[in-house]
Amino acid sequence: MSTVAWITARGLFGRRRALLLLPLPVLLIGLATLCRAVGVAPADWGVPVLVGLGLAVVLPVISLIVGTGVLGSEVDDGTIVHILTKPLPRRDIILAKLGVAVGVSALSSAIPLFIAGWLADSVRFGLALAVAAVVGAFAYSALFLLLSLLTRRPVLLGLVYILVWEGLLGRFVSGTRVLSIEQYVITIADKIEPTALLESKVSLPVAAIMAAIFILGCAIASIDRLRSFSMAGETS
Repeated sequence: MSTVAWITARGLFGRRRALLLLPLPVLLIGLATLCRAVGVAPADWGVPVLVGLGLAVVLPVISLIVGTGVLGSEVDDGTIVHILTKPLPRRDIILAKLGVAVGVSALSSAIPLFIAGWLADSVRFGLALAVAAVVGAFAYSALFLLLSLLTRRPVLLGLVYILVWEGLLGRFVSGTRVLSIEQYVITIADKIEPTALLESKVSLPVAAIMAAIFILGCAIASIDRLRSFSMAGETS
């Protein structure tokens, strides 16, 4: 399992898509630093920067890039067959891939969110955003890893989820918020450190339960899907 994780991490950072992880965190920290330096009140820039950019773009997009990359490329080019021939339980393969995806996504989003939250309010608020981002990284990564096994266009479907379901419907159709990972993240951060900069729209029990369902449900579905690859001899 550790070998699979090492190979996955090496392959992920060996591709050009790893460079896509840098601009968004740098932009988030840069905007927060600039607003703080010129004396703009956090009430004026906190929501658009922390929520509109940090939680609605940086966290899900980074998770999408990484989550679809840890296994999707191997499915596309057929090299997944080499993994499937190894005497490894499919569960271990998925957990190793998911672990790498969560680790990279969490570090790449939680650190800039912590810095931006600290600049906007306090260290405690920064920690609240970082903790919530880690939970979000788990849920997003599990979802996008599953999509990479279900379709040849996981990035496209992931963007539809982020931009349409969470970005559009999640803001105007209240019923869709129950299936919005972004809303779970906002609620968790707001409960850890209540602030006027965040407005939770689902309850904490709903956020916690639904996040767990996303993580466990998608992980189990991914394991089952990978088993069907080996049984049917699929390589794409």
